[in-house]
Order: sequence, then structure tokens, then C-alpha cells
Amino acid sequence: MKKTKSITEIKSTQDFRDHFFGDEDVSLECSECAPFRGESGFLEVFSLENLQMVSNSFVGSQSRKKFYTVVLVTEGQMVETIGRHQHTFCSNMMYFIAENQLHSIEQWSKDLKGVMCLFDSDYFLLCIKNQIRLNSFPFFQLTKDPFVELNDREATMMEHLFWKMSSELCQRESFNGDLLVRMFLNIILLEAERIYTKKTPDITFELSRKEQLVAQFQLLIKQHIIEMKRVDEYANLLHVHPHYLNDVVKEVTDFPASYFIQNQLIDEAKSRLIQTNATVSMIAVMLNFNEESYFGRFFKRHTGVTPLQYRKTHQQH
Repeated sequence: MKKTKSITEIKSTQDFRDHFFGDEDVSLECSECAPFRGESGFLEVFSLENLQMVSNSFVGSQSRKKFYTVVLVTEGQMVETIGRHQHTFCSNMMYFIAENQLHSIEQWSKDLKGVMCLFDSDYFLLCIKNQIRLNSFPFFQLTKDPFVELNDREATMMEHLFWKMSSELCQRESFNGDLLVRMFLNIILLEAERIYTKKTPDITFELSRKEQLVAQFQLLIKQHIIEMKRVDEYANLLHVHPHYLNDVVKEVTDFPASYFIQNQLIDEAKSRLIQTNATVSMIAVMLNFNEESYFGRFFKRHTGVTPLQYRKTHQQH
């Protein structure tokens, strides 16, 4: 009987370091990096060369990260499984892993070079009105291919952008320096989206029927989160029983359906707290909460801080 691989839940960059590097003596930090650490969200950049040096410790293992991953491959080859699909990535390719996406590394070549960037949704957020949502980028969506091939010019541009972001990350000494890093992250994703859209127009990823149901559910959440906050309401739109919808979502993603509704609602709240001057009371009304106090309790239960604390942490200028 074939053994099922255990899944490592990676909730932080420290978990990532422990999983990928373990006790190996591999230098990750630049000796000249400034000691500044922002209070909201995180971003870390690793070279694939460093990761490849200890790849024997994690190749073949399955993991699920509570944050996003973007990888630029400049040399060599990687064989990885994202969801249930296996991919081969080689030079001049970028690939993307959304938060909570099941992922396993099957094989890395010895000549592998490139960069891996890890970040969470809080770090991506800028104080800009109508900023694109992370789950709106096509390469982070379940129905789309999670990679894009680059020509030489595009690869050189991306390599420079990653270098510039890493340089700013190393040199940041204030919130303004941190803002530059966040802006370069946004530029990288927007440029990747432009290239992706140009090269892969209207191509839908092959999904099982259950994966299609989950993808439709996630799309409906983005469209109706303000007025619909219960699983049974989405089940009604999808013409399935709520228990069946929850069972399928749990089977495909390892999370209950309510998790995605709550997560989207928290993202909407965070965006309004950071990108508008609306009061907490006004935001509660925008999101169709009956009482500001209930909105505050809901927000703190899922983030660990009150809405005002969250806004103060992000709006440093």
C-alpha cells in the first residue's frame, strides 16, 4: 500500500527556514543588511543557489505555506508539484504559489540559479486606493497556469527588479525604505501579470470537477463578499447542498468553506483600513456588519489586533 506523504504546514519564514535549512550552516543574511524590521507583514528573499545546497533535506516533501511565493529561475531546472499538477521549470521562467496551496519539490538540478521571494498579504498592501487584490492576479488563481515563460529581455528586466528589491530590503533603515521594498514587490507582480496576460490569453487550467466547484466558489466570494457571508448562500448560487460544498472545499484545500469567506472579508477590511480614511464605524457599515463592536471582535479574532491598531501599524506616515 502506497504511503501518503505528510504535509508540513509552514506558517512563518522561521518555519520555512527550519523546513528547508534545518541545522545546515548556510548563510542567509547579508552582513551589511540594516537591522530594520517592519511591524506589518513580512517579505524575505532567498537565492536558489543557497536552497539547492541543502535540497536533499526537503526534496520530495509536501508543504503548505500560509503566505505567497514567487520564484524566478535564471539557470538550471526544477520539477515541482503545485496542487495536483507537476511542472518543469527551467531558465527564463517565473512561477507562483498562492497562500495555502499544496506544493512539493520533486527535483532540483545542481546548476540551479535564481531567486525565491516569500511574502504575506499584509506586506503587499500599500496605502493606494483600489490597489489590485493578490487573489486577482491570474497566476495565483486555481483555474490558471501558475507560471510564465520569459524572453531574454523580460528575464533580464525581472532579474534586475528582484536585485533592486533585494538591495532595498537589505538597506532599509526606516518605514520609507520599507515602502520602497513594497513598491518593488508590486512592480514585479504587475510586470509579471502584463507578461502573463500577453502570453496566455483566455487559457483555462485543466481541473477536476471538484476543483472547478472550489474555483467557482472562490470567484463568487470575491464578487459577493459584501452581501453574502454564509456558506449556504454560496451553495445556493452553486446549486449544491451546503454540506457537500463544505466537504469538497475541505477535501481540495484542507480548509473549510467558511475559512475562505472569513479570509476574504478580512482582506476587504484591511484594504479599507489602509487605503481609505473611513472610520471603523463607517467600514463596519460598508461591510454590512450590524454593529461596530461585532466588526471589531471579528477583526481581532482573525488578526490578533483591533481595526485601529491595524491601521496605526500600517499608516506610519
